[in-house]
Amino acid sequence: MSEQAIRLTQYSHGAGCGCKISPKVLETILQSDQAKFIDPNLLVGNETSDDAAVYDLGNGTSIVSTTDFFMPIVDNPFDFGRIAATNAISDIFAMGGKPIMAIAILGWPINTLAPEIARQVVEGGRFACQQAGIALAGGHSIDAPEPIFGLAVTGVVPTERVKKNSTAQAGCKLYLTKRWVLAC
Repeated sequence: MSEQAIRLTQYSHGAGCGCKISPKVLETILQSDQAKFIDPNLLVGNETSDDAAVYDLGNGTSIVSTTDFFMPIVDNPFDFGRIAATNAISDIFAMGGKPIMAIAILGWPINTLAPEIARQVVEGGRFACQQAGIALAGGHSIDAPEPIFGLAVTGVVPTERVKKNSTAQAGCKLYLTKRWVLAC
């Protein structure tokens, strides 16, 4: 099959975020009988469904950490990588942070899709990282039945400037920095 004829979306059973596990099912998965580890420096965990976790370093600075990946939502490999990476990086911005580095997450059906196509996906991710002013510093890859790509991104934020879902209120300003499109 030529690269021109490849339609990445045909390899995705749920079209990107359509593969997300429902909140109710996820709640069941995350339920635990083990005692919850309480760390007073963990300012944002998974209780509030925020975009990232935030950890207070105790010096006025907090680390922001996120991971985001999905299956193809577009057919163009470069665009798939760029969109997936941009989506992950935006989680840091959503928390009020500044991204400082990323590592890639790649699942690839190596017996179905050529490695050259995966390279284009990673190039799209690298481009998004360069646009954000951060390095794509490494990552992890596996042979997977469907293409998966995304990033784990680390950022920093002054502790007093952390943005959380629970602190949003009526009257807060919303800034659109790009044209508005439907996203997951």
